[in-house]
Amino acid sequence: MEPDQPLFARLRAQPTARRILERALESGRVHHAYLFIGPDGVGKELAAFGLAQALLCEARGGDAATQGGLFGAAPAPATPQTAACGACSACMRAAPREDGRPVHPDLVVLERGLYTPQQLGRRTPETQDLSIDQVRTLVLARAAFPPHEGRAKVFIVRRAEEMSASAANALLKTLEEPGDRTHFILLSAQPDALLPTIRSRTLLVRFGPLPDEVVFDVLSARGVTEDRARTVARLARGSASVAISLADPDTSDAREAFVSRVLEAAASRDLRRVIAIGEDAKKDKGNLAGYLGALAAGVAERARDAAARGDARAEALALRGSHALAALEHLDGNGNPQLTMEAMLLRMSM
Repeated sequence: MEPDQPLFARLRAQPTARRILERALESGRVHHAYLFIGPDGVGKELAAFGLAQALLCEARGGDAATQGGLFGAAPAPATPQTAACGACSACMRAAPREDGRPVHPDLVVLERGLYTPQQLGRRTPETQDLSIDQVRTLVLARAAFPPHEGRAKVFIVRRAEEMSASAANALLKTLEEPGDRTHFILLSAQPDALLPTIRSRTLLVRFGPLPDEVVFDVLSARGVTEDRARTVARLARGSASVAISLADPDTSDAREAFVSRVLEAAASRDLRRVIAIGEDAKKDKGNLAGYLGALAAGVAERARDAAARGDARAEALALRGSHALAALEHLDGNGNPQLTMEAMLLRMSM
C-alpha cells in the first residue's frame, strides 16, 4: 500500500456497504455502532479500518459539516474522496501493523487472544472466547474519557460472535449510552451467534462474497501463477483469506489429504473414522469451508472422469459431491462444524 493511499481505496466489490459508509462520512452523521456481517475475507475488516481512518484523519479534521465538506476549504475533486487522506500522521497510525493492531491511541482493536493475560489482568489466555477482562480493560476503562487527539474514538471488535456472554453484556452498556465521538464497529461472520440486544443496537452493514476475478487478482498480486490462481479462486467461494490460505503449498497438501481422508472414510463406512474427522473439523473450522469446497470440486472431477469412461460409479460420485455442497451451505448458515461433517460422511457412506 502506498503511503498516501486511504484504506477505503483497497475495498473492492462491495458497492452497497461502501455507499452506506461514504454517505455517512459525507453527511457527518456516522452511526455510533455498526455491525459488519458477511463471510471472512471479503473486506469487512478493511472497511472497518477504512472508516476508522476517515474518522481520525487530520485532513478531514472532524465534523464534515463544519469544514465545508469532507475536505474543509479545499475544492472537492471530480471524483469525491469520501475516505481519509491516507498520508497524515493519524492515517498512517490508524492502519493495522503486522501484529494486527494500529498504534493510534484512539483506535482500539478487540479480539480473542490478541493480548497477553498480563495485559488484561488475567491468569490464563483467552482460549475459548473474548473475555469480559478485555472489554473492561480496553473499553470500559476508556469510555468516560474523550478521544486522546480530539477527533474520534473507535473500537473495532474482530469476530464479535466470540465474545463471552459477560463480555457482550458489559459492552452492551456502552453501546446503549456511547460517549461523545465514540464509535464501535463489530465484525462477524456469524451474526446469529450474537446477543439479540447487541444486534438491535448496531446498524447492520452487509458484505457479500467477492467475485472470482477479484479473488484471482488478489492471488496474482501475491505472485501465484495464473493457472493456480484461477483454480484456487473457484474453490475459495468469494473469500480472499480462504484463497490465500488455499494457495499456500502447505495448505494445498493439507487440502488434498483432507479430500483423500474423507473419501476413504466414506468408502470404509467406519463410524470411528467419521467421528474422528468430525472432531478434527471442530478444531480446524477456519479452514473447513475451503476444504469442503476442494472436496466438492475434487469429487465432481472424479465423477466427470468416471462418466467419460462409462464407469458405473459416476452417479455415486456425483451424489457425494452434492452432499459436500450441502455441507458447505450448512456451514455457511452457521452450522456446527463437527455435526456438519459427521452428517455429510454418514450420507456419503450410504
